[in-house]
Amino acid sequence: MNERVYANGIDRLRSPERIERLEVDKVVDLCLCESKIDSVLDIGTGSGLFAEAFFKKGIKVAGIDLNPDMVETVRNILPDCEFKISAAEELPYDDNSFDMIFMGVVFHEVDNYIKVLKETKRVAVKSVSILEWNYKTEEYGPPIEHRLSEEFIRKIAEESGFINVKRIPMKNLILYRLYK
Repeated sequence: MNERVYANGIDRLRSPERIERLEVDKVVDLCLCESKIDSVLDIGTGSGLFAEAFFKKGIKVAGIDLNPDMVETVRNILPDCEFKISAAEELPYDDNSFDMIFMGVVFHEVDNYIKVLKETKRVAVKSVSILEWNYKTEEYGPPIEHRLSEEFIRKIAEESGFINVKRIPMKNLILYRLYK
């Protein structure tokens, strides 16, 4: 099995503690506050926490995930949205298909950061939002060697053609907004 495919149970991904730690509603509000967003592609949608929160705001939502069980689950939670099994490195969408691309605590798991950012830039009309762990050892989240520093994210965003990166610190995570 691909080590990037989450296999520890969907219920754990939707626990109240995790929802609070990820500050789901606050993240969604921050993603939507700067410009009119009508459509979002949720990369690594998992159990659909963020997809569901965007959908509740009236946003057209689609999502991808590598795990077929996650895709099946999120299709049941959000039957009016489109979810596909796909890797972030090869998005199954046309250029400029979504106003915004969102990646919630998944970017650190991709195989090729530059390829993913170039793909998200291609598919996004306006921006890409990346929610990631702080670059320090913490009780929750991945080990430090899997975490991404702000300098690294800024460098690869620039190499991928983004013109601006905004960093928004949160209680437990960092939201990066990348602009075309």
